[in-house]
Amino acid sequence: MVRRISFWKMHGLGNDYIVIDNRGKALIEEELPNLAVKLCKRRIGIGADGLLLVYHSQRADVKMRIFNSDGSEAEMCGNGIRCLAKYCFENGLVWKTSLLVETLAGVKVLDLKLEGDKVKSVRVNMGSPSFKPEEIPIKWNDTFIDKPIHVGGTTLKATALSMGNPHCVVFVENVESYPVETVGPLLENHELFPRRTNVEFVQVSSRKLLKVRVWERGVGETMACGTGACASAVAAKVLGKVDGGTRRKGF
Repeated sequence: MVRRISFWKMHGLGNDYIVIDNRGKALIEEELPNLAVKLCKRRIGIGADGLLLVYHSQRADVKMRIFNSDGSEAEMCGNGIRCLAKYCFENGLVWKTSLLVETLAGVKVLDLKLEGDKVKSVRVNMGSPSFKPEEIPIKWNDTFIDKPIHVGGTTLKATALSMGNPHCVVFVENVESYPVETVGPLLENHELFPRRTNVEFVQVSSRKLLKVRVWERGVGETMACGTGACASAVAAKVLGKVDGGTRRKGF
């Protein structure tokens, strides 16, 4: 049976998504992981880093669910939630410029800036980071800050934290030449992380500028990651590598 479903293709800083209004539950729950895989394939599908779905919410204005391109469901996505806010406003699902969105990482507050009847930009309150092992989660008895982690026959220093989803931040000398495609999946699937993890490779360019490459859990390397940018800045600040007001530069 052929079903016709409307969608928007959107991106935030190159982090791209397929956005669908599923409030009427036109998409079958059990099919969502496989559907995400099919739709997100770059050459034979629509192509995207993930699938964003809009639902009714009893706790907020709308609810967001996000499925990565490998079919796994994520707790939160900074760029994705900004896309979802624009989609909801411009399709008349909401008429507010201060928006509450329910996610698996809790309810997030978003502020929309308009230009006429279009959303020009979206600001997200990402919430507080957590270094508690059970909230990341990580199989460790204490905070995992600048600790050694063994991957691929070598030992790296890493910092693990949660921005509503798990992150592992590694500081490197030259992020452009670093073998992200090799080390990224090893850290993503490391035994310390029972739900896998997002991985940020960070170069400190100055006390106010970080260069970051992100290996996203369930996706691979992406052009940007909102929660990853926050995790990178938090880790850099905790380790004394930057001052306040740090900027992040992606690739």
